[in-house]
Amino acid sequence: MGNKETLQSVLQLDKIVFDKIEFRRLGFSSEKELELEIQSSISQKQNADIYRITLNLKGNKPEEYIFEISLTGFFSFEPEDDINEELKNSLISKNAIAILMPYLRSEVSLLTAQPGIECVVLPAFNINKILGN
Repeated sequence: MGNKETLQSVLQLDKIVFDKIEFRRLGFSSEKELELEIQSSISQKQNADIYRITLNLKGNKPEEYIFEISLTGFFSFEPEDDINEELKNSLISKNAIAILMPYLRSEVSLLTAQPGIECVVLPAFNINKILGN
């Protein structure tokens, strides 16, 4: 197996926080389909390679429940690595979101694993489609 230096990504997840976890029951079991809406936002700290990526997921199962989860990850790059802006943008826009998705997926399952509700396991998302690529 290769050494640690060649396997480790230059993109580092420094911190992850849930900004919002909200669930509201509207009624009992519904045969209607769960509707999902996901959005992402990316911002960079001025004059630094520190990025804030927020994922916001809204779920609506008509006549049964609605939920909203907002998750933020704070990312940075290894300082000694000299990588170009195009690669940085690609890593932030695609890899950072892909890194956050399992946390979002897990929280949705935890939130919907309640009595009288069918637990939701989110499918794998097409990150390029989310970003409009």
